[in-house]
Amino acid sequence: MHQTQQTPRPTSDTTSGRVRRLAQTLVAAASLSACVATAPTQPSASAGGGASAASSSDSPISSALRSLGAGAQSVVAAAPAVAAVLPVGPGGQSATDIAGLLQLLSQSVEKIDEAKEIEIGRNLAAVLLGAKPALKDGRTQRYVNELGRWLALHSSRPNLPWLFVVLDDRGVNAFAAPGGFVFVTKGLLDKTFSEAELAGVLAHEIVHIEKKHHLQALSSAARAGLASQVVASQVRSNVGGAAASYLMNLGKNLYSKGLDRGDEYEADRLGVSIATRAGLDPFGLPTVLQTLSTVRPDDPAYTLALATHPPTGQRLASLQAAMGQGFDGYAATRTVAVKQRISQTSAPTIRIPVPEKLRVPAVKLPLKK
Repeated sequence: MHQTQQTPRPTSDTTSGRVRRLAQTLVAAASLSACVATAPTQPSASAGGGASAASSSDSPISSALRSLGAGAQSVVAAAPAVAAVLPVGPGGQSATDIAGLLQLLSQSVEKIDEAKEIEIGRNLAAVLLGAKPALKDGRTQRYVNELGRWLALHSSRPNLPWLFVVLDDRGVNAFAAPGGFVFVTKGLLDKTFSEAELAGVLAHEIVHIEKKHHLQALSSAARAGLASQVVASQVRSNVGGAAASYLMNLGKNLYSKGLDRGDEYEADRLGVSIATRAGLDPFGLPTVLQTLSTVRPDDPAYTLALATHPPTGQRLASLQAAMGQGFDGYAATRTVAVKQRISQTSAPTIRIPVPEKLRVPAVKLPLKK
């Protein structure tokens, strides 16, 4: 597998510079083409499902966070600091809407269109934001969105309204929710040295969304739960807010138990491919896993991450077998620190339109299964 010393690539610096310039333009725009089409210049008065009218100084992130529901109310106050402009979606959902989503989940993932997938993702994002607030650091939030959206462009679903949020949590972890929602903790950023390492983690979460891993897990859980006539009746009639509570509990259980091992291995393997196509060092994720393998099992900062993923040694072995020697030629010749990138990131203040038909051609790379 990868060694620390690699043959230099003459185009490395040029490619890196081009990646950075385009990524900065994309994040200044705060949206991919799909987001530009749906995000209003000023938040509407109905944002948040009946919230009071937004002032002219209200930022789009405020509306985006309000659309996540009551679980995100504590985060709205952080909107001026979390200044990356995010996609704006519809307001809060009625109990009937949530019951309908649960009914779809209990039937088949294939019946869930992209709009419904995004709505399900917003509800799960509210679970995460309700547990930990967003970090009040505009530069950091912007940088992670900058990098994450650049990576997402190289996935098979570049037009989702991708949203990357740093949670103010010392734990070391990352999460994803259907429809393009990705969360990383401040603890993870603190433990991640290079941009390539962070890119590897983000790409891993992007694959979970790309392959609808969470939707499939939720669907299985919903089918099992709604098989009970009592539970199904309560959800349909919304006794005591049963529909919303049931969906939130599905989300909490999912994030506490984790996905299937096969999903995690696939996210590792395909995440490396996404990072490489985006011009990042493919060995970022293996480096993160190597670091993770040295962590004490009883370290509270890593408890949830270790409990919800396959053993790190098995992940490394699986990834090594998949990568072989095919990625050695894409290894970076220099390391760029995350802290350096954040210090170079300007505070987001403007909104630049992105061409509606923006597409970045994918580069086919060898990747063993």
